[in-house]
Amino acid sequence: MTMVRMKTEKHLLGLKGMGQEEIRSILDRAAYWEQYSIKVTNQLQGRFVANMFFENSTRTRFSFEVAEKRLGAEVLNFSAAVSSVQKGESIYDTVKTLESMGIDAGVIRLKPTGVLQELAEKINIPLINAGDGNNEHPTQALLDMYTMQAHFGEIKGLTVSIIGDIMHSRVARSNLWGLTAMGAKVKFCAPDNMRAAELGEYAPYVSMEEALQSDVVMMLRVQLERHENGMIKSAEEYREQYGLTVERAAKLQPHTIIMHPAPINRDVELDDALVECDKSKVFTQIANGVPIRMAVIERALS
Repeated sequence: MTMVRMKTEKHLLGLKGMGQEEIRSILDRAAYWEQYSIKVTNQLQGRFVANMFFENSTRTRFSFEVAEKRLGAEVLNFSAAVSSVQKGESIYDTVKTLESMGIDAGVIRLKPTGVLQELAEKINIPLINAGDGNNEHPTQALLDMYTMQAHFGEIKGLTVSIIGDIMHSRVARSNLWGLTAMGAKVKFCAPDNMRAAELGEYAPYVSMEEALQSDVVMMLRVQLERHENGMIKSAEEYREQYGLTVERAAKLQPHTIIMHPAPINRDVELDDALVECDKSKVFTQIANGVPIRMAVIERALS
C-alpha cells in the first residue's frame, strides 16, 4: 500500500496547491539540464514512458519526446486520432492497458476536465499532465516561469498580465497558481464573455491599457473557431481590441517582455512583426520546454 502511495505522489497533475519550494526545485533541476553538455544521457535507461495524447498537440508532444529521449528513456507515442479510443475504448482502459504492459510513467493530454484526477486515483504509475480540458497545463506554466526567472533573475515581485480567453485557458490557470506561489502578481485582461469569474478573487481583471504596464505581457492563443458560436465577432476585431499590435507594443516599458504559449495566430493575438522582436521570448519559451520537461519526467521516475 505504501509503495502505491509513494508512486502516486510523483504525479504532476497541476500547480494549484504546489508550494514554492517544490516549484523552485523543478526550476533548479531544469537549469541543470539546460547547461548539461551531453545531448543524450542514460539517466532513465531501461525506463518506458508513454505519451498518451487523447487531444492533439504536435508541439507539446514533440517537446516531451525530446525530453524523454535526452534522458535515455524508451518512448511510446500514442495518439487518439488513430487509436481504439475512437472505437469506444475508454481513456481509463487505454491507460490501464499501457500500465499493465509495464510502462513506468505516462504523459497525458485530454479534452475532458476532471478525468485526469480520477485516473490518478486508480493508476499506480506516475502521470504527468500535458494539458487537461480547461483545468491546468503545469509544464507550460513551469517553462514560462523558468523563462521569466532566467530573464529577470527572480520571479518574486514581478507583475504578469495574462491577456485573452481566460475562461477556456488551462495555461492561464497554471500560471496563476504557479506565479502566485512564487510571489508574483498576476493581472488578467479578457473580453467580458471570456472571463473566468471564479478566478477574479485571485487576480483582478484590468483594461488593456493597464495590462500593458506589466513586467511580463503574456498573450493567449485565441481559438478562431469560437467565431462560429459568436464568442468573437472576427479575428480582425479581436486583434483591434485585445491583440498586441505594433502600436501597443511601442507603449510597453523598456524592460517588459512578451510571451505566448504558442502556436500563435500571427496578426491576431500577436502581430507578425513582434513574434521575433527583441522583447519576445516565444522561441525561448519553446526551447525552455525541453529542460523543464526533463526535470518533470526525472521527478516522476526518481
